[in-house]
This record gives sequence, structure tokens and C-alpha cells, in this order.
Amino acid sequence: MPEVRPKKIFVCSDAVGETAEAVAKATARQFAAEQVIIKRYGNIKDEEEVKAIIREAAREGGFIAYTLVQPELRDTMREESIRAGVRSVDVMGPMMQAFIDTFNDAPKYQPGLLHEMDESYFRKIEAVEFAVKYDDGKDARGFLEAQVVLVGVSRTSKTPVCIYLASRGIKTANYPLTIEVKPPEELFKPASKRLIVGLTMTPERLLKVRAERLKSLGLPSQANYASLERISEELRFADEIMKRLHCPVIDVTERAIEETAGLILEFMTP
Repeated sequence: MPEVRPKKIFVCSDAVGETAEAVAKATARQFAAEQVIIKRYGNIKDEEEVKAIIREAAREGGFIAYTLVQPELRDTMREESIRAGVRSVDVMGPMMQAFIDTFNDAPKYQPGLLHEMDESYFRKIEAVEFAVKYDDGKDARGFLEAQVVLVGVSRTSKTPVCIYLASRGIKTANYPLTIEVKPPEELFKPASKRLIVGLTMTPERLLKVRAERLKSLGLPSQANYASLERISEELRFADEIMKRLHCPVIDVTERAIEETAGLILEFMTP
């Protein structure tokens, strides 16, 4: 059989390139493509760098997603990619043009504004530090300071959702619900502007997740931790606690981390 050529997306930016990469990854997930390689080039300064990326994309049979705010670099990308027969996607261009047309305003044409160390940046750093400090119920005092508290049994994606929300500047803590341990009183104490959210999953899916976790640790998959009976018992216990907390509950069985976080952000919207 002929060798299957990997699908390549070239991401380039005159800043970091995270925006275009995020869009490329989100797009790739919508296709049943087993092998998609995303190659990122950031901090592009001159037209020769743009031309080199186009030549590489042409050789590899890929396409380019770019967030170039410097007009001369955008023009070069647009013209040279057409000349080379390479598809290129301007991720920010249409949005910037819509802003110009609608509000009759002019852009700054300054790369990297998204990553300026402003108040928002430091708020995100503080939120990430908070999420790490109060992860997995390490310190119950965090439940009174958090903007969001996630509760759920083990392996219901509490920690990754916390980190995702922290990257949005939201102080988030989480607590693992276990049958043998009584939840701390701080969870039930009133706290201003705090949202508690329960995360749950179907027993069958949780069984697979826990079995894989045990496998990665080199432990036998037959452990009680990954038994359907134990999991069902834990989920019933967690459901009782969530009802006591009167909190919204999200089934994360078929949800990506971003989807779960998106629902939580909707809960936070007045």
C-alpha cells in the first residue's frame, strides 16, 4: 500500500500564533483525519520568512492559517500563496475588516496585543496559581474564595476544566467526592458570587476512563476503583451531595473540556 501522506497545516503569525493554532486544532477535530500535523511559526518579521513558509507548504501539500497584522506581510502571504498554488486562510483579516467597516476605525497594526502584560494578563496568572493551590480539595478555605467550585467523583475532568477556566482569569477550585470522606463544611457555607457546579459521567464511560488510568499507572484494571459497582455507588453518593448543594450539574460524558467550560461561563453570565 502507498504511504499515507500526513495532512499538514502551517500556522504563522507576526506574534505568538496561538490564535491561529487554536482555530486550526478546532477545525481538525471536525474531521476524521487520523494524522494532522500543525506546524507553528511565530514572531515573523519579514517577507522572506513568509515566502519560505509558503514554499514549505507547497512541498508538503498543506495549507496555511495565518494571523498577520502587518499589512505588508499580509499582502505578501496573500499574493505569494496564490502564485505558489497554496491555500492560505486569513484568520483575523475578515474580523478586522468588519471592525473597520462597521465602526469606521483604524487598527493599530501592532502584533502581540493579545499577550500584553496588562491587568487581564496578571489576573489570568493569579487564577492559574489559585487553581493549582486549591486543586483536588487541598485546602478547603479556597472554596470560600473561589469564583467557581467544581465537584464530582474521580476522573470527571475537574482539574483540566479548572485550568481552562483559570486561563480565562476565573479563580476555580475543585473537590473530589468520595464515599469515605465527608465533604468539608466550606462547600455548604454561603459565599458571595460563588458558583458551584457538579460534573458527572455515565458509569460505563467512567469505567473505561478509570481502567485506562490504572493501565497508565501500571496497576491492574480489576481494582475496585474501576469496578462498575463501585462507580455506580460513587455516582449515587455524588448525586446526593449535588442535590444538597442545589448546584447545576453537567454531564461530561461526551463533552470536550472547552464545551464544559463554555457551559460554566454561561451559568456565570447574569
